[in-house]
Amino acid sequence: MTDRHSAREALALATAGAVFTELPVPEGESEPDGPLDWQGYGAARDRAALRTGETESVVCGRASVGGTAAVLVAFEFGYLGGSLGERTGDRLEAAYTYAREHRLPVVSLVATGGSRMQEGMLALTQLQRVARQSALTREAGLPQIAVLRDPTTGGGWATLGAGADVNLALPGAQVGFAGSRVRPPDADPAAYTAEAQLASGAVDAVVRPEDLSGTLALYLALLTAPSAEPAPPPPSPGPPAGLPATGWDAVLRARSPERPRADAYLSTYFSRRAPIRGDRCGGTDDGMLCGFGEHAGRTVAYAAQCGTATRPAGYRTAARLIRLADRLGIPVLTLVDTPGAANDADAERQGAGAAIADVFAAVAGARVPITTVVVGEGGSGGALALAAPGNTWAAPDSYFSVIAPELAAAILKRPADRVRATADQLRVRPQDLVALGVVRGVTGPGATAPPPPG
Repeated sequence: MTDRHSAREALALATAGAVFTELPVPEGESEPDGPLDWQGYGAARDRAALRTGETESVVCGRASVGGTAAVLVAFEFGYLGGSLGERTGDRLEAAYTYAREHRLPVVSLVATGGSRMQEGMLALTQLQRVARQSALTREAGLPQIAVLRDPTTGGGWATLGAGADVNLALPGAQVGFAGSRVRPPDADPAAYTAEAQLASGAVDAVVRPEDLSGTLALYLALLTAPSAEPAPPPPSPGPPAGLPATGWDAVLRARSPERPRADAYLSTYFSRRAPIRGDRCGGTDDGMLCGFGEHAGRTVAYAAQCGTATRPAGYRTAARLIRLADRLGIPVLTLVDTPGAANDADAERQGAGAAIADVFAAVAGARVPITTVVVGEGGSGGALALAAPGNTWAAPDSYFSVIAPELAAAILKRPADRVRATADQLRVRPQDLVALGVVRGVTGPGATAPPPPG
C-alpha cells in the first residue's frame, strides 16, 4: 500500500505547486442525515470535514500543469473514504461542464472506495451522471486523464478511472472494481494493484509521485495539440540502402536482424513520446508500440509493429490509439512490420479476427490523416490492417505480400526450391509495390514530406 495523499497534497504533486483556483461549489444542501435519514450520517460528515478541512469528498478547480491549463478533480479519501454522494455528483458535473465551456482537458486524481452507502441508490446513480459528463466531454474532443491513487475501487474506478483516455497510476496503489472488504476471501491481493492493472492492459503507465507533474505535463501537451497536416513518412534510421534485386532478396532483407526496427524509427522521428499501453480488455502486446509523440513541433500519434506476430491485444490497442487520435484531431503514423497476425489457438480464443477487423474499421473511419510506412515484413492482412489506403510508403528493406512466399508455395503445392521464384511472382519488392500502385513511394534517408493524397 502506498502513502495516502490528501486531495490537496495530490493536487500539489500533479501541478508542481502551481496556483490552483477552486471552482465555485454548486448550490444545494443535504438533509441533516441525508436523503435516507441515515442516523448519524450528518455527524459523520461533520467529523470528516473537521478532520480533512474539506466539505465534500472531491475538490475541483483549475490550474496550469506544465504550461497547459486543465480542470483538476481531486478526491479526498479522508472524507468518508472518498465516496460519491449526491453533492459529489453535483461538483463533478459542474467541473466537467466548466471544462467543456472553457475547452480544457480534465485530470482526475482518484482515491475512492466507491458509492456512499448512507445515501443508498441515490449515491449509486451518481455514476450515471459522471458517465454522462465524461461522454459529453469525449464528444467535445477534450482529453481525460486519470491518476489512480490509493485506493481506486468501485464506481470511481469504473467511471472516472477506467473511463479515462489515459490512465496513470501511483506505485503500489490498490486499483480494482472490488474493494478489499468485498472480495472473495481467497482472492490474490496482488491482482488488485496498479502494477497488475498495467500488466493486464488497463493502465498506461505507473508513475512515481515525484515524476507525476512532469508526466502529466507531457501527456497534456501532446493530447491538446491537434493538427490537420499528415505526418511525413520517416526515413530509415539505418545507412542508405539500394533496392532489392529480387523478391527473395526483399524478403531476406526485411527479415534481417540488422535492419532498423520500430523503436529506432520512433526514437529518431520523435523528440519526446508518451505511451499508450493495453487494450482495456485484459491484454497487452509488447510487439505493438502505441502512443503520442512530438515531431517537428507538433503531435503525431503512432502505432508501430515490432516485427513479431501481432497478438489480438496489439490490434485492439492500435484501434484504441487511432480512435483516440481521431477524436482529438491528431494525425497518425503507423509502422507496419509483422510476418502476420498471431494464429495460434490462444490468439483465436482471444478474438484475433474481431481484433483485426477493429483496426480495419478504425483506419477506414478515421477523419484525421494517417500515414503508413512498411519498415520490414508486410505479412498479409495482419499487416494491411494498419496500412493507410492511398498514403502507404515502403522502406527499401521491406516487402509487402498477400502471403509469405513459403506459405504461398505450400498452398500451391510447389517444392521448396520454388519458394524464391514464387517470391518474384508475388511482386513483393518495394519498387514492385510502387508499380502496382499499392504504395506511394520508397522512403530513404533524407525523405521529405509528400503532398497529401488526392
